[in-house]
This record gives sequence, C-alpha cells and structure tokens, in this order.
Amino acid sequence: MRASLSVSDPAIRDALSLLGLETAEHDAASLKTAFRSAVKTARPDRPGGDAVRFRQVIAAYRLLQAQGTARLALAAPVVRAAPPPVATLTPRQAVNGARIDVRLGGRRLRLSVPAGMRTGQHLRLKGAGPDGGDLYLRVLIRPAEGLSVMGDDLFMTAPASERILADGGRLEIQTHAGPRSAWITPGLSSPFRLSLRGLGLPARGSRPAGRLIVTLNPCEDTPSAAEDLLVRFNRVWTPERLAA
Repeated sequence: MRASLSVSDPAIRDALSLLGLETAEHDAASLKTAFRSAVKTARPDRPGGDAVRFRQVIAAYRLLQAQGTARLALAAPVVRAAPPPVATLTPRQAVNGARIDVRLGGRRLRLSVPAGMRTGQHLRLKGAGPDGGDLYLRVLIRPAEGLSVMGDDLFMTAPASERILADGGRLEIQTHAGPRSAWITPGLSSPFRLSLRGLGLPARGSRPAGRLIVTLNPCEDTPSAAEDLLVRFNRVWTPERLAA
C-alpha cells in the first residue's frame, strides 16, 4: 500500500531529500530501500560518512514512517450489518406456544410462536426484511423456572427421599404438566435420573415428542410415599370437613 505525503511541510521535504526520494508517493518497501542506501553512505566509519548526517538520515526515516502510518490508519472503518434479533423463549413457552414481543429496528412486533419450536429453528416474518423481503428470526430457548432444553428433551431436578432411592417405592414429582408418579426400583446408582416420555417438547414436523429427564436429588426432608398419602388423607378428612 502506497502513502502520499504533503511536500508543503519543510520537514517532510528535508526528510525526502536526505533519503534521496524524488517523489512524495512511496510504499513501505521503497522507503526501507532508500533508507538502507542513505544510512550506509552516511555511516561515520565509511569514507565520506558523517555522524551528524547519519543521525539525520535515521530521524528522517522515522519521520516518514510515522507520517505514512498515520495516513494509513485513517482508512474508513468497516461497517458491519447489525445481526437480526433473536426470538427468545422459556421452556414452558416452547412447550405450550406463546405470544412474545420482539424489537425490530424502531418497531415492536408481537409474534405468535407455535408450540414445539426448537433452538436453532427460525420464525418467518413475511415482508419484514430491510429490502421488503422475508426476515427469519432464530429461536433460542433459555433455561427458566427450573427447566432447561436440549434437543427435544426437557431437563429438571426434583427432591427424593434417600429411603426411596435406596429401597425403591412410589415417588410423586411436580412437573410443568402437573404431578406425575414414578416407581423407583431399589439399588439405583448415582446420578439418579428418570425419563418421563411425552413430557418434553411436543412433536413438530419431523421432530418427535421429547422426554422429561428428571435428576433426583437425595433429601432427608422429603416424605416417603406412605407419608405423602397420610398427609393427603389428613388434609381431606379434617374435623371441619367431618363436621360439615
């Protein structure tokens, strides 16, 4: 890349003269070649050399280098197009469908998102592009409310009594679709996970319905299945209900 310097500056004219350059236009390679030739001639240990001129040649080279670098740094910055907005969903919104707000430039759009959208899929907005064409918004499902999504499946954690995990038994889990019961077989190894079919993202297009993967966290305070039934019985058959 060539640099063009202003010869109206006396310092620039003197620097060009010291390096033997006849034109103010030069590139880095020609400037370096001129400097090597001039500094070799001016070396004080050579015949005809001079210490003062030697220092002047070095200073002239540095001045022209700095001027060329400053001019090249003034190149216009690269303007990058703003990325399109992303349609962000919670796992529950992905399961049930939702209406979400998306800002597009100075506009605020209300979009209807169908149930079963996956991360990486796109919503098509007809005629919403800058050139009047269609705009495609990428879908992103973020973890929320104790749920996360990977592929077609939902993931959550739930407490479980250490006694049930060791001996087996019935466990009730509060899921996004309401309470669900599962039977725990004795002797499970850690980590304790359950797979509940049909409770992941719903089927859509070629994508099948996903599962709900539940990681069980051992907890002493969690009531056993029998204790849970007793609590329910006492809740229903209170003295006030009997009196009624």
